[in-house]
Amino acid sequence: MRWENLAVQAGEPDDDDGGHGRAADAALFGADAVTTRTFDTPEFKGITFHEVRARSVLNRVPGASRMPFEWTVNPYRGCSHACVYCFARKTHSYLDLDTGIGFDTQIVVKVNAPEVLRRQLASRRWQGEHVAMGTNVDCYQRAEGRYRLMPGIIGALTERANPFSILTKGTLILRDTELLQRAAEVTDVGVSVSVGFTDPELWRTVEPGTPAPERRLDVVRALGERGIGCGVLMAPVVPFLGDHPDALRETVRAIAASGATSVTPLVLHLRPGAREWFMSWLAAHHPYLVRRYERLYAEGAYAPRWYQRRITRQVHELAREYGIGPSRPGEARRPRQAPVDGPEEDGTATEPTQLTLM
Repeated sequence: MRWENLAVQAGEPDDDDGGHGRAADAALFGADAVTTRTFDTPEFKGITFHEVRARSVLNRVPGASRMPFEWTVNPYRGCSHACVYCFARKTHSYLDLDTGIGFDTQIVVKVNAPEVLRRQLASRRWQGEHVAMGTNVDCYQRAEGRYRLMPGIIGALTERANPFSILTKGTLILRDTELLQRAAEVTDVGVSVSVGFTDPELWRTVEPGTPAPERRLDVVRALGERGIGCGVLMAPVVPFLGDHPDALRETVRAIAASGATSVTPLVLHLRPGAREWFMSWLAAHHPYLVRRYERLYAEGAYAPRWYQRRITRQVHELAREYGIGPSRPGEARRPRQAPVDGPEEDGTATEPTQLTLM
């Protein structure tokens, strides 16, 4: 396993320079800092954790990226959500790890992420830019239930009144509701949940390690009841499997019923690493669609613009019908003040569903 390949790219900050970058061949952590563990509990069966002590956790997004933000924090590499389309699969090849099953079961954990982030945010060179989380792999995947890195990360950002956003498919974010409310008192906080479809059969096969779509929409509802406005990234819309007008209508209807503040559709894209794994899954589960996918994605990782525009138009029309609207890219929302008579969170009902079903 090539840990030395995890090098800071030019322009990425480390814990000393806070944003100006260092030599591109400087490792993010060394092989002598890796501890490998397995746990004999049902929710972690078959999963191996590689605990590392990171030297940097703030990552600069490449300039050519389509993302509407410049900085991310990713406390984990690999993801037990096991989404067959996950674009981050390619990153596991940098460690000589398999981008298929290996990505789902070999999880790198940056155990010192909160402390490193706190040091980086304190650097005089850090300008307080927006930090996005959950944009590579899910920061609330089931490993977070054991390692509890996000409370420290949110706390570090709150101490510096640093704006941030979180995107997740996990229900464990409800554990940190009070921390998010506290952060929103001093900075801009954006929260989004990813729900691309509500069809149970599609969910079971394409996102086998995630909470069911209705459980994720329960998160949207629960956060809203606590005064935290939550948008939904309707992603991915899966061509020929989740894009029928009736399927789009049902998904938008369910999103609206959850009280989501916005819905933003995103059509499936298939980057190298993810593309091979997804096409293998497609051949096994829907072989009659293989040729149609080859034609649709013949030009690269993204579906044709005409197709993307069609889906976007349909979803936005449905959103208007159901009384919700699209969000602006990168929009952060301040949680509203929680109602005095709002429901109490005792922590017992917020355990992540994925620990027992996906």
